[in-house]
Amino acid sequence: MRAAVTTPPDALAIGDQPIDDEPAARGGRSLGRLSPRGLPRSGWQVVAAKEFGDHILSVRLFILLGLLSLAAVGAIYSTASYVGTVAEGASGTTGLFVLLFSVPDPNSQVPSFATLIGLLGPLLGIAFGFDAINGERAERTLPRLVAQPIHRDAVIIGKFAAGLAVIGVVLLSTTLIVSGVAFLVLAVTPSPDDILRLAAWFVVSIAYIGFWLAFAMLCSAALRGAATSVLTAIGLWIVATIFWSALLVGLAANFFSPLPANPTLDQQVANAELQLNLARLSPGQLYSEASAYILDPSVQTVDVGAAVAQQNNARAIPSILPLEQSLSLAWPQLTALLAFTVVCFGLGYISFMRQEVRA
Repeated sequence: MRAAVTTPPDALAIGDQPIDDEPAARGGRSLGRLSPRGLPRSGWQVVAAKEFGDHILSVRLFILLGLLSLAAVGAIYSTASYVGTVAEGASGTTGLFVLLFSVPDPNSQVPSFATLIGLLGPLLGIAFGFDAINGERAERTLPRLVAQPIHRDAVIIGKFAAGLAVIGVVLLSTTLIVSGVAFLVLAVTPSPDDILRLAAWFVVSIAYIGFWLAFAMLCSAALRGAATSVLTAIGLWIVATIFWSALLVGLAANFFSPLPANPTLDQQVANAELQLNLARLSPGQLYSEASAYILDPSVQTVDVGAAVAQQNNARAIPSILPLEQSLSLAWPQLTALLAFTVVCFGLGYISFMRQEVRA
């Protein structure tokens, strides 16, 4: 929200103090507290509606939507031939449609659509959150914004809600484009189970990108410059998606659980499980595991120890899991993502509420 709103003198509020309700006592209404139909609206809904309108009409949205759509279509075309060969002898198989979103072509370097969202999705959250607070400070509109007839906390809550809504629009549009391309290329009709799995994966993706939105807003509230906040957010994104799983996790696991020259199976499993547990400190790893459980019905575990036990058990028969079991397996990862998001948003909320805003 960049445009200042003119406020009547008797409707001003300072900081997070509520407005004087004197205009309502005279038969009037406080500024910005009514919906177009005359129903009362809370302050964060007013802020969210204005921010959502600004994001929808911004050039930033169209650039991100275009880049993400092009990358998604490229991933689907790369996967279509591989899934097509699988589909020839698997007509009517459960989860065949969602293979387009989760299984990459082993002969190509292009990742799957779900992996692509895990890599590029954080950019959506960072793009709509890095200047949410300090951008208002730079344009000197924050004092006028918090002086409106709303509580101060409604500003940051409304901006976060608007960012999530825009992210949902972009992700839904991209998913529909990918589904349309998949139907045109392979003529595979999604089953009701496939649609429910895509809906569950959509919720997980929103939670994952919402973490990056919350972290970007934390940087925006704690740091004065927009350039500093975006560099901080992108720096964490690079570390979490590239260096953490590929380098830092392996070094830490080898330090705490070193492998001798001729390691036993138990030592290898212990080292691999430690690497997996350390990798789960990254939101990208949690999102990858949750997506694997939901989009691939044949995935029963990503735990190294359990996988080795299943391989050694001759009675373990691979099977297709129903949606309820897949959701139960993905529930811990989703809970962790939501916890990370709540912590980041809470820190940003506290930082913003403790700051002094001067005209």
